[in-house]
Amino acid sequence: MMSVFIALGGSLMDSGLSQALIRLPDAKQVDFNTAFYSNICFGVLSYALLFLTAPLVANFYAEPRLTALIRVASISILISSLRTVQEAQLTRELNFRLKVLINLPSGIIAGLLAIGLALKGFGVWSLVAQSILTALLSTLLLWHFQKWRPTAVVSGSAFEAMFAFGYKLFLSGFLDTVFNNLYVVVIAKVFSGPVAGIYYFATRLADLVIQNLYTSIQAVTYPALATVQNDDKRLKSGFRKTIVLTTFALFPCMLLLAALAHPFIVFFLDSKWLPAATMLPLLCLAKTLYPVHAVNLAMLKVKGRSDLFLGLEIFKKLMITAVLFFSFRLGIQGILYGQILCSLLAFAPNSYFSSSLLGYTLKEQASDVLPNLALAMLVSIACYFASAQLDWAPFYKLVALGGGALITYAATAYFLSFQAVAIIASLKSKRIAS
Repeated sequence: MMSVFIALGGSLMDSGLSQALIRLPDAKQVDFNTAFYSNICFGVLSYALLFLTAPLVANFYAEPRLTALIRVASISILISSLRTVQEAQLTRELNFRLKVLINLPSGIIAGLLAIGLALKGFGVWSLVAQSILTALLSTLLLWHFQKWRPTAVVSGSAFEAMFAFGYKLFLSGFLDTVFNNLYVVVIAKVFSGPVAGIYYFATRLADLVIQNLYTSIQAVTYPALATVQNDDKRLKSGFRKTIVLTTFALFPCMLLLAALAHPFIVFFLDSKWLPAATMLPLLCLAKTLYPVHAVNLAMLKVKGRSDLFLGLEIFKKLMITAVLFFSFRLGIQGILYGQILCSLLAFAPNSYFSSSLLGYTLKEQASDVLPNLALAMLVSIACYFASAQLDWAPFYKLVALGGGALITYAATAYFLSFQAVAIIASLKSKRIAS
């Protein structure tokens, strides 16, 4: 439960200013200064709100420990507010190598500390220590390697310009964070804490694939496409390539994880997490279309239409609320099938503005996406039935069936001359030529 409220606090801390900085074509020192000091103020406000409301959260869940846990874990928000501008600068510069060199060791060191504390019996406090140390190390490394330093010059007009764009993205992100975690809150309250914990864990497993891969792709494409935001022809071409490549990479990963959910959990985790094996396949199906949704929403950010972005998010959240109102009565399985339904229903509104603003029609999107989806579904279904029939150890199922399915997927796409294969080949030839 703690992570839900920390995520909400993190959304408030940034308030969309970093996204505004990334798409600002000629950002100056005063813009960076203004965003830097604003993020610190929002971070303090966020921490204060979490500190004051922590007892209410603890009472709601009848878990007294949450008061101290939330108050201490929220320190990571204060620390993170000191680095958002530097991260935005690295993204603007497309310097993703340095971001990896900063985030990877920070995550590893903090993870090792968490494991050590857990072995010593610190329980959930080990996760709190991990979040704070990750924020601290990444902030220190960013300040060391990124030579930009704030000065005392700020501008009210610069804040207004960035906030006019960013606050709508903040509200959208805040809504998204709330609704992403709404299922956990509902399950914990209606069913039980342990069931909510298993659901949350299964969600994290699905997100581990979809979020990390897509975030890496988006980190490159969003700032690059922002440079051609006024050239609709190049922008449409860029978005088509992005949607083809992301779905080509992510569809088989998500669907194969769904097909091999049981051997995956048996091999990597303790038997107490086996109930997650029934939730994970449905969660993977619900999240399979995520890259399509995200690319369409990124187009609105690149075009500076945060107003449409916010309106679209409000519409979809109302839809999710309506579906959840009926689906939770059918139990956990009903909630999961409701998520799949929401993902399917979201495709039309998400793609509508790509059609109206760029001429990237629903038919064109379907023609770009469906070949990747159909092939990924075929190899995953075959993998699922093979896993069910074969009495192999989980490790051999993962390696032989999973690896074989990926090789089959890639080889079939190559021999059938899929669009993604041609795009990858052109990117490789450009890199060799340069």
